[in-house]
Amino acid sequence: MKLSADLKAFQTRLGYAFDRPYLLVRAVTHSSMSTPNRDDNQRLEFLGDRVLGLVMAEALLDADRAAAEGKLAPRFNALVRKETCAAVARDIDVGAVLKLGRSEMLSGGRRKEALLGDAMEAVIAAIYRDGGFEAARSTILRLWGKRVETVEADARDAKTTLQEHAQSLKQNPPSYREVSRSGPDHAPVFTIEVQLTSGEAATATAGNKRNAEQAAAKALLEKVKS
Repeated sequence: MKLSADLKAFQTRLGYAFDRPYLLVRAVTHSSMSTPNRDDNQRLEFLGDRVLGLVMAEALLDADRAAAEGKLAPRFNALVRKETCAAVARDIDVGAVLKLGRSEMLSGGRRKEALLGDAMEAVIAAIYRDGGFEAARSTILRLWGKRVETVEADARDAKTTLQEHAQSLKQNPPSYREVSRSGPDHAPVFTIEVQLTSGEAATATAGNKRNAEQAAAKALLEKVKS
């Protein structure tokens, strides 16, 4: 099988050349494009999630040999969560090569966080199948880059940390309010405000409510601790 020009360019961005190109094609094929003769990436996604988890668990143990499991677990979760996989996918523009059905194309599938994260995991599995664990490991560590070194800053869930801050002041839990929603239905943008009982508040905007709430909580934490 010969790769198309866009997939050849993607291999360059990925930093890995496939001996069995069909694995890459399968990794970027969404279920909306699957047929009896064309496999989608769901099975590869399942495998890639496990390969990523092993690589990150090992990397965290090597990076901090004194850390207890209680500290390693949130760091691990921050590195393997769907949002992080999607961010890495954006770094190498996985969205540009996704094979999507018409409905997903029209609904902005190339920008959807879930699709990008799933495809990134599938690509990892494709590398593992094609070149073995070391090939997958080296690719993951290169693509995740400094995220492994700086994960401590992202490991704590901002909403949980803000709630703990409120509890330490004997306040009620923070309240979240949707200030506005804009953009088309297939790519909405949410602005969320979070407020403490004591009156401090912050707002943030993101492509889904969860991320907007997390960003608002982080902004408020920075404000109250400055």
